[in-house]
Amino acid sequence: MSGINPQFQAIGENFTKQYYAVFDGPREGRVTLKNYYHAELSLLTFEGAQVQGAENIIARINQLTFQKITRALTTVDCQPTFDGGVLINVLGQLKLDEDPVHGFSQTFILKPLNDTFFIQHDAFRLVIHNH
Repeated sequence: MSGINPQFQAIGENFTKQYYAVFDGPREGRVTLKNYYHAELSLLTFEGAQVQGAENIIARINQLTFQKITRALTTVDCQPTFDGGVLINVLGQLKLDEDPVHGFSQTFILKPLNDTFFIQHDAFRLVIHNH
């Protein structure tokens, strides 16, 4: 066990900026998000559907049909994990194409691997209340 990484806040904030810059950029660039995930050990829960592994995660991301996304982050909360990783909880709003603005929540767990990190867990939900 490597212990708590004292740079957890900076790691979490920098990761979040980089990840969303790629995700929200040109659609064809999203394939490079594969580099953030592990070939086998990454898990994504997207609106309740779960997929495992970098290839499957990118395939799921590529199924998204919107052309344009704008995102405003409200908070990026970071916590250290006891294995040197970082838990990141993002709360914000996004607008897809001409759809109305929706709130969203996304949680990442970054796992250390050699001198870098990969996304071990990624859970995304739109904040839509249907009562």
